[in-house]
Amino acid sequence: MRRVRYAVAMSLDGHIFGPNGEADWIVIDPEINFGEFWAQFDPLLMGRRTYETAIARLGRGVIHGMKTVVVSRTLRPSDHPEIAIISELNQDQMQVLRAQRGKDKWLFGGGELFRFLLPMREVNTVGVSVLPVLLGGGVKLLPSPAQQAKLRLS
Repeated sequence: MRRVRYAVAMSLDGHIFGPNGEADWIVIDPEINFGEFWAQFDPLLMGRRTYETAIARLGRGVIHGMKTVVVSRTLRPSDHPEIAIISELNQDQMQVLRAQRGKDKWLFGGGELFRFLLPMREVNTVGVSVLPVLLGGGVKLLPSPAQQAKLRLS
């Protein structure tokens, strides 16, 4: 079974997007080989808000040519044929997603989808890159209300 990996950048004050959904505060480290990083995943798994933010920034629905699965009750598949849309995510659907051929699944962006999957024990790894910036508001890594979750450092 493929793993679901949450990899995200976060500000020192715990935000993954700024007050207006911006991510311009994320500094791209030239030492990181992003092509190699992206190559670890297939597909991207994200919520509707993260998907819409990505489209607004990139002008298209497919990110870096990767398969994309969006969890949304409001997006219509006929309006977004380039992605897969799951309207009601549950553990059975997560098992189907994990069993699909390919690489690890990247839980991309959105703290709400992370908060939803965490108590279901459907996130295998959490990788947070903390950047030296204070945003003062925005989308939290783990929005309230959230349950305490014990993680294992590896």
